[in-house]
Amino acid sequence: MSDVVYPNHLGIIMDGNGRWAKEKGLNRSVGHKAGADNLVNLLDYIYNNTSIKVVSLYAFSTENFKREKNEVDYLMKLFVTLFNTKLESIKKNNVKVVFSGRRENLPKAVLDSMDKTTDDTKDNTKGILNICLNYGGDYEIVDMTKKIARQVLNGSLNIEDITKEVVNKNFYQDLPPLDFVIRTSGEKRISNFMIYQSSYAEYDFPDTYFPDFDSKCLEESLDNYRKRDRRFGNAK
Repeated sequence: MSDVVYPNHLGIIMDGNGRWAKEKGLNRSVGHKAGADNLVNLLDYIYNNTSIKVVSLYAFSTENFKREKNEVDYLMKLFVTLFNTKLESIKKNNVKVVFSGRRENLPKAVLDSMDKTTDDTKDNTKGILNICLNYGGDYEIVDMTKKIARQVLNGSLNIEDITKEVVNKNFYQDLPPLDFVIRTSGEKRISNFMIYQSSYAEYDFPDTYFPDFDSKCLEESLDNYRKRDRRFGNAK
């Protein structure tokens, strides 16, 4: 594993659960459950078989609240189950779980399970799992700006001292920049996912729906990443 190049920070936009179910003649909720089951297996593979240190997951966007109420309610219950039970192997693997997004509009049961997961894993050191829930990249920039403005107003920060490092520390989580972002299902857009942190990220858009995106598919995407020439604006 030490001879293989892996991104330090991997982002995954988990797309296609509903279409996966629809094409099988199943309810969309079945697709979401299949996606959650696959996620657990995929994370176990990542943290046990690669050198990837940080994984950011796009679990639920702020715009997703516009979906049918039955689907949103099911997803909220699924999140509680995922955080309380299915992520147990991640906790045991010494991975720290954090959350990015706004807490407003999330049910108390979801918030409680998020807080418990955060507290249970706060001292873990093997890796970081960042779950973006009720998240929008534009809202994160707005919220970061408000946090910095408050620091300026209360005198704890001078305007001249605002740097890229200060900006990053005032996001929902202080994480390294994204190196590689995978969006499953073949859709070729980022849908407001960590738009600042992905400034120099490489992207891959496999056609596979997320419930079928297993470790083999992941490695195929990672092979594509290894073929990229990351210049960060420098001419070569």
